[in-house]
Amino acid sequence: MFGRWLKNRAAGPGQGNALAGLKVPRTAGLLSCRVLDPVNEIVPMAEFAVMDRSGHRIFSGETDPFGSVLATVPAGEYRLVVTAEGFTPFHGSATVVEGGHADLGDVTLQLSPPPQLPAPGEWAIEPMHSQIGFTARHIGLARIHGRFNTFAGAVRIADRMEDSAMHVIIDAASIDTNVQMRDDHLRSSDFLDVGRYPTMEFYSDRFVHRGGTRWGVTGALTLHGVSRTVTLDSQYLGLGSGLEGETRAACQATTELHREDFTLTWQTMLARGIAAVGSSIAIDLDMQIVPKG
Repeated sequence: MFGRWLKNRAAGPGQGNALAGLKVPRTAGLLSCRVLDPVNEIVPMAEFAVMDRSGHRIFSGETDPFGSVLATVPAGEYRLVVTAEGFTPFHGSATVVEGGHADLGDVTLQLSPPPQLPAPGEWAIEPMHSQIGFTARHIGLARIHGRFNTFAGAVRIADRMEDSAMHVIIDAASIDTNVQMRDDHLRSSDFLDVGRYPTMEFYSDRFVHRGGTRWGVTGALTLHGVSRTVTLDSQYLGLGSGLEGETRAACQATTELHREDFTLTWQTMLARGIAAVGSSIAIDLDMQIVPKG
């Protein structure tokens, strides 16, 4: 049980139960558990959510470095959901009484089967259900969101996924932040200079499996006439079927670019010394691919 486990870990000579001095409101109690994997190793930073009988989220967060959850909640009946990358979600229930301790003990997560990978062959990015978006800081406070509306790409899936390759071409002039004046400025020579550099390209032939559904896709990004090595932190979402029965594969990916690395150095400073446009650009991709032909 969690209480005995915590006492054994925290108590030494002259020490008592680590929970003994914990103050709990009169109408509340404690809810706890420890999260383990199938070989009884702790699972740190697993996500958990505590919900009441109506499905309202009461408390959520991540397990601590020792895989533990300890929450003070009002007396009542609750459902606990624990999730972690590569594991099947755990669902449990507990009744917390006033001044009591509902201890779920050790919760063991089971490994989830990895999603089926796309079949070897030539695949194309399907633009109607894909998006290339970005986020930039503005005046040190707000965030500006945008996207590129026109792009095309292909993925060659190899027999060994690590040997696969991807090529994406983006129309720089298709940048869209929903403000015409700002978009015109971004297309100008101050930023993308689309007259001289009409496209951006990303080519990768290095796919690295990082465990579970996580992959690193490393390649060369050519932007504003400059090529730099970029790694996309990717999550493979699996295979599915479209409305017409066609096979589709989906993934999400993120990375961060620094404008100065691509000689995008235009800047103006506000009176208080804050840059009008941040130097870091967060890139978010949602991609669906379909077999060519």
